[in-house]
Amino acid sequence: MQYGLKQLEQIAHGLAMQFGSSCEVVIHDARTKGMEGTIVCIENGEISNRRVGDGPSHAVLEAIKSGDKELADRYGYLTRTKDGRVFRSSTIYIRDEDGNIHYVFCINSDITDLLNLQKAVAGITGSTGLTEGPAEKPDAERITTSVADLLDDLIAQAVALVGVPAGEMTKAQRCQAIKYLNDAGAFLISKAADKITDYFGISKFTLYSDLNSVKEKDAAL
Repeated sequence: MQYGLKQLEQIAHGLAMQFGSSCEVVIHDARTKGMEGTIVCIENGEISNRRVGDGPSHAVLEAIKSGDKELADRYGYLTRTKDGRVFRSSTIYIRDEDGNIHYVFCINSDITDLLNLQKAVAGITGSTGLTEGPAEKPDAERITTSVADLLDDLIAQAVALVGVPAGEMTKAQRCQAIKYLNDAGAFLISKAADKITDYFGISKFTLYSDLNSVKEKDAAL
């Protein structure tokens, strides 16, 4: 059965009504050019400070860069907002009859208060176990509100992977960072090259030269 946007909006509203104000439901249009304004429906968006017209998440970028290959739905993973709230999230890819991803349907349950309560109870009782609060969840994927935020995340991850500040990288290290960005789909983002060249302090000629070197090495493997 295929679902159109109106049907998905109805399902999103029903889920939000069922699970209450701590459950955010978001629909992204994966066909949005340049990934500007991918959110076409959102329920309880105040918990992540997002609204219709805001930008993509990591899940949307993954859907686009995958080229609609076999991309599995994800359930029950952790995400984090910019202000530190932690969600238990699920992502469902809505496809057309040819298997192309049209919409990304996301459900985010805010578990921040539960984690804090769990930690407080553990502190009182002296028990151990899964007592981490939001500050101890570094592996949680960050929820972004714009393409600028998403690109900032990807650049930070690239630099962390190399382990050297951008201004101190050798050409080989810079190419390693650019390879990560290319693999992550960063260059699908509108005007990504401008921000990347500014961040690494290089010209567009150098950026595209590095990018071509990376692609040539990948093709030779």
